[in-house]
Amino acid sequence: MTRRYGFEAARESADAIRDRIGPAVPEIAITLGSGLGGLADQIENSVHIPFAEIPGFPSATVVGHAGTLVAGTLAGRQVVALAGRFHMYEGHAPQVAAFPVRMMHALGARTYFASNAAGGIRRDLVTGDLMIIEDHLNLAWSNPLTGHVEDGDERFPDMSAPYDMMLRSVLQSCADTLGIVVKEGVYAWLAGPSYETRAEVRMLARLGADAVGMSTVPEIIVARALGMRAVGVSCIANAASGLSEGPVLHSDVLEVTARAAECFQALVTAFVGRLPPAK
Repeated sequence: MTRRYGFEAARESADAIRDRIGPAVPEIAITLGSGLGGLADQIENSVHIPFAEIPGFPSATVVGHAGTLVAGTLAGRQVVALAGRFHMYEGHAPQVAAFPVRMMHALGARTYFASNAAGGIRRDLVTGDLMIIEDHLNLAWSNPLTGHVEDGDERFPDMSAPYDMMLRSVLQSCADTLGIVVKEGVYAWLAGPSYETRAEVRMLARLGADAVGMSTVPEIIVARALGMRAVGVSCIANAASGLSEGPVLHSDVLEVTARAAECFQALVTAFVGRLPPAK
């Protein structure tokens, strides 16, 4: 499984994409989570490629994930963005969930921006909030680096600061300039696809989680193993189980992220425009 979604496979996928998008090298790779894919429409001079036409990519199956790669310019910078991602709860191995990051690194991107919809656990996180991820908890007990060491990977990547402090500071500065209130917190990754029980949410709070979701962490792990700078934002789409009166519904998640989309798109666009070059 690792070799099938490793260095050589990523290079083959990148070569096929490069034939479609041309020689421009993206500076930043972006993954757009549930309901947040509207940013792809802001990318100029864009080329759209459905996941089904990319070698090695499964099709996206989750409502709210368009399943399209978009390459072009945003805020004057070359970007490659994924409107959608792969999740372990769809039956994929962690190596598959992280494979798009390998492919975007093979295209030349050296900075990775992840976004997701998450359930708020910390009491001051309310629906519609944007949370800069400062750290994460891998509670799916899986790692996309398990197995053969791929070319370019660090065997034991340092995860003491997986979300780049300087990039987080740039995000906060952009939010301040735009008048967008953002918060910071710890994101917990669970495999899903069921939402958490009330008891699990109480456990997560005691473990130090501020928000919980079903993605992002395997992508960040691979990004760090490849030496990419990484940063992430969660859109708090619902209160986690037991923190509100009603049930947690995916349709409500999409409704909230749609309302938060304007602020999210403005923040990411400003961030890309101010992104310091990778060394």
